Amino acid sequence: MCGRYAITLPPDAMRSLFAYREQPNFPPRYNIAPTQPVPVVRLHEGSRQFMLMRWGFLPGWVKDPRDFPLVINIRGESAATKPSFRAALTRRRCLMPADAFYEWHRLGQGQQAETRAYLFRRPDRGLFAFAALWETWHSPDGSEIDTVALVNGPANGLMAAIHERCPVIIAPRDFDCWLDPMADAKDTAHLLRPPPDDLLEMVRIGNAVNKVAHDGPEVQEPFDPATAEAPKAAAVTARGKPATRARDDGQGSLF
Repeated sequence: MCGRYAITLPPDAMRSLFAYREQPNFPPRYNIAPTQPVPVVRLHEGSRQFMLMRWGFLPGWVKDPRDFPLVINIRGESAATKPSFRAALTRRRCLMPADAFYEWHRLGQGQQAETRAYLFRRPDRGLFAFAALWETWHSPDGSEIDTVALVNGPANGLMAAIHERCPVIIAPRDFDCWLDPMADAKDTAHLLRPPPDDLLEMVRIGNAVNKVAHDGPEVQEPFDPATAEAPKAAAVTARGKPATRARDDGQGSLF
């Protein structure tokens, strides 16, 4: 499941690839997290449109979002048969631009377990597009929230070593097909496949990505064993006993 991603390239680069009319200006984001507003490209009145949506899909029939699980990934294999996603797959397909995303691999069990973070990006550092579905949720007070979730499928050969699932990535040549609201779900089913093994590269990174508050280039720094060991050494007192650790409130932490 993809739970964090990045958009670090300039707005002009995104506009050039996705060919929308709007001219948004936004800063680089290295650690985009669920429930945050995220850029989305959809087809609106025959033209591609850039807009921001909440990352966390809400079906129209939901009465209270607090009673509905946070949906940031939708399984491509079953979307056509699930009441929550069936209509969106048929009429509300969109693209979520990105230039990197992150996954975690857990090794071992219990106290000896280790969780490693990995960065996935194109070797040329270029943009790509997640397949996604959107929905406008109407609250009882009459307000509206545009929501979105990316579509995933079985992992490709690159990702299979650390995770069984992988985001579906739509190639530029297939943007029109995926966005076309007149195309039936069966007409776009062939696009719900794992990306080619050579499309992305995988880089082990440090633990900065684990905290939402970390949103700078340091998030994507390659893993450095020397740096990773430093906190453990610092946590030992002169008597050789572990130092008392400050309580972490868990804000934005994945683990």
